[in-house]
Amino acid sequence: MSGKEERHEKNHKILFPKPGNMLYPVPAVMVSCADKSGRSNILTVAWAGTICSDPPMVSISVRKSRFSHDMIRDTGEFVINLTTEKLMKAADFCGVRSGRNIDKWKACGLTAAEATEVSVPLILESPVNIECRVTHMLELGSHDMFLATVVAVDADSQYMDSQGRFHLEEAGLITYSHGKYFSLGKNLGFFGCSVQKKRR
Repeated sequence: MSGKEERHEKNHKILFPKPGNMLYPVPAVMVSCADKSGRSNILTVAWAGTICSDPPMVSISVRKSRFSHDMIRDTGEFVINLTTEKLMKAADFCGVRSGRNIDKWKACGLTAAEATEVSVPLILESPVNIECRVTHMLELGSHDMFLATVVAVDADSQYMDSQGRFHLEEAGLITYSHGKYFSLGKNLGFFGCSVQKKRR
């Protein structure tokens, strides 16, 4: 086999039998919510993302069968809590156990703290809590997508320096890819580094 043929063999693409969601890695966030009576719950969501900067908006997609789905639909509020290496097992637990029959706060040793703008609690142990108010719910299929406006952000002061810069990279954030959790790797650059002029 020639070198050219060998390279072609290595770079050969295969077609998956069925199209699917292959946009990885994704954030594995814990979403806290509550019903109208005040009973709260935590679910882990991998399908969450930024959708607009002005106004600041995010989305989460939740299966219709999830215990938290109706809570979010009925109250129109939730909190996205970023996860870290220390919170990985709690995030996994909240993704595989249902709040219908277990108190996830107690089971995971997490602290429910009062949010600033919404009526649902935030997770105190999370470095960043994004308080959200639903504007639209899109019924898609297996999941419903909740589009929400960010009404407040609560951040752990230990990552703020004396100049007011927030160092989230020091929190040990994690991602999720193909059924596995990963810590973020080394810093490869910064926004705009490809066009920055070199200093003489």
